[in-house]
Amino acid sequence: MRKERLYVLCTVCFAILAAGCNSVQQVLKSGRPDHMYQTALKHYQNQKWSKAAMLFEAAAPYYSGTMQEDSIAFMTAFCKFKTRDYEVATSMLDDFRRKFGRSVFLEDAEGILALSYFYLAPGPTRDQTMTTQAIVAVNEYLAHYPNSSRSDEFREMDKILTQRLHDKTYLNAYTYYKIGRYKSAIVALKNALKLYPTSSHREEIMYLIVKSGSKLADNSVQDKQADRYLSTLDSYYSFVAEFPESHYLKELDRLAQNAKDFLDRNNKEKQ
Repeated sequence: MRKERLYVLCTVCFAILAAGCNSVQQVLKSGRPDHMYQTALKHYQNQKWSKAAMLFEAAAPYYSGTMQEDSIAFMTAFCKFKTRDYEVATSMLDDFRRKFGRSVFLEDAEGILALSYFYLAPGPTRDQTMTTQAIVAVNEYLAHYPNSSRSDEFREMDKILTQRLHDKTYLNAYTYYKIGRYKSAIVALKNALKLYPTSSHREEIMYLIVKSGSKLADNSVQDKQADRYLSTLDSYYSFVAEFPESHYLKELDRLAQNAKDFLDRNNKEKQ
């Protein structure tokens, strides 16, 4: 009995889907631009995004140079956005703002473009090229529409995206430390601070600079150890000055004392 009900349900669903597809195909086959356009508008209003997009795309060439051209282009891109086809949406919306710089849909187009890039931006463990593009798009929107009712939302998006860049830079530098390439770690960690001096990872980065310096000095040939322990102490004092209450201090105090002990012994041996 259950199998029969399931079969009937599947058959009904398939029939509805087929009927919907057939209705779109029939409109397309009619070859009537006005019919395609009006039907597309109905599907758009009913949030049938895929159907609306198909019909708008078919009708678009017939409306080139008309008053409806920009609205069709915008609604097609919006349909792509709503179906989460963000890559196509970004391409269409970028073209839209270049072609229709005075359109009444421009603000919405630039906002949806920024949102599309935001959704395409990956987590911090992956390449952040798209994140950078998203930050540019978000800030362009904020610059063009400073009084927008969505300004707070877009500022929050900018914070999230910027944090991903901070995270990515920190993780890249930390990877060098984790695999024991301490010299490269120090360079990468210092570069991270130069790029993002207000990073939320600032304390951890400065902590790792001290640790990397200590480990590099420990494993160096004798004639390089003194200079590297001195550099470690410089990094240590910078850390203490900035984070006097840090929970890393006890550990770093021991490393600093180890560096001082080595330098004291080294000075005595030279006397």
